[in-house]
Amino acid sequence: MIEKRQFYINGEWVDPVESRDCAVIDPSTEEACAVISLGGQADADKAVAAAKAAFPAWMATPPAERIALVEKLLEIYKRRAGEMGAAISLEMGAPIDMSNTSQVGAGTWHISNFLRAAKGFEFIRPLGDHAPNDRIVYEPVGVCALITPWNWPMNQVTLKVVAAAIAGCTMVLKPSEESPLDAVLFAEMMDEAGFPKGVFNLVNGDGMGVGSALSGHPDVDMVSFTGSTRAGIAISQNAALTLKRVHLELGGKGANIIFNDADDKAVKRGVLHMMNNTGQSCNAPSRMLVQKDVYDQAVETAAEVASKVTVGPASESGRHIGPVVNEAQWNKIQGLIQKGIDEGARLVAGGLGRPDGLNKGFFVRPTVFADVTNEMTIAREEIFGPVLSIIPFETEEEAIEIANDTVYGLTNYVQTTDGGKANRVALQLRSGMVEMNGQSRGAGAPFGGMKQSGNGREGGVWGIEDFLEVKSVAGWAAE
Repeated sequence: MIEKRQFYINGEWVDPVESRDCAVIDPSTEEACAVISLGGQADADKAVAAAKAAFPAWMATPPAERIALVEKLLEIYKRRAGEMGAAISLEMGAPIDMSNTSQVGAGTWHISNFLRAAKGFEFIRPLGDHAPNDRIVYEPVGVCALITPWNWPMNQVTLKVVAAAIAGCTMVLKPSEESPLDAVLFAEMMDEAGFPKGVFNLVNGDGMGVGSALSGHPDVDMVSFTGSTRAGIAISQNAALTLKRVHLELGGKGANIIFNDADDKAVKRGVLHMMNNTGQSCNAPSRMLVQKDVYDQAVETAAEVASKVTVGPASESGRHIGPVVNEAQWNKIQGLIQKGIDEGARLVAGGLGRPDGLNKGFFVRPTVFADVTNEMTIAREEIFGPVLSIIPFETEEEAIEIANDTVYGLTNYVQTTDGGKANRVALQLRSGMVEMNGQSRGAGAPFGGMKQSGNGREGGVWGIEDFLEVKSVAGWAAE
């Protein structure tokens, strides 16, 4: 059993001021794999005070020096990648091979892209030729509370911590209590890289405790949160009392529009994308919209592909999917599968219960529903599990209408070999991101959504800018 009880505050590993023990459950076995301490208000206060004290000096540190420390962090992160992969796999159930590649690799990718963006970023720049004595100054927001989820832990930790550090902010990280081991390991890396005391602080806790203490803290200038829309609303309400900046990356219910001229791998690609990470991704293509003249074949293909997706323990090597994160998630998913059946959707793959041969662990059968309407619960709610809904449509206009008929607006997908149609549809989809024909977003592209999927953008230049204030200075003296 791993015991990670200490917090990282002001450059030291310290015992919590007030805490209670919390078991971290291995979702493949349903057994405790670690014990951590959850902090409280006093621990949050201590960490914020350290970040506040460190801010003036860190803000004044030349960007080149901040960048050099991030470069050192990247070296350490790469060297300790095996430890990170093992921690993520154990605590949240990502299969070990996927954890070592995609989960850990997300952190490497974002740190590298931030470094590229930072080296070309002008923190002080002219307003324009029309105003030669005006300057636009980008300066750090201040003390930032960073609250991260369990589903892609290093993806979100690096998107927040590294951007904030490059911008010149100091920070307190509160990772999910479901996946705290990777964050403790990351704090060790930040310490080894030599970031000054108080720049980075780590306090474990739950949302009601440390999360609320940070989001409402008068000395926190910004909250950057990734998680559920419900929690994002609560954080926004709490933060409003101090008028701090709030950056939210929330849920999604992505539409994957498959036109009748889509390439022959589009359906298979969409199903496998949906099942990746056991469906626990906010940008998952969970609604597959299929044009009617290719609908029957698409349903048949989707059912066949899903039936071949294997499920197994996270500790085993292979291309299978693992469990969902905990019992509460498992129960929620089972309830939504039952809701789909009750509301008249046609179950063509998977269904209720655990996969054959697995009587322990939070495993879900890869599930596909056909003949779904966009009014059904499974088409409205974010399931956050390996459950795909297939919805028929007739015209381009109808597809756009269905895709946009959701409170969410994170990522939508378009599959067509007609380039003009692809571009036309992309411009009408109300989402922060659109990916077409299997093409992933490029290095440094911004991640973020519209509507109840949140605000702000993470990654690359946009991610750095989210942690910066814009100051207008007139009468800048010639040097």
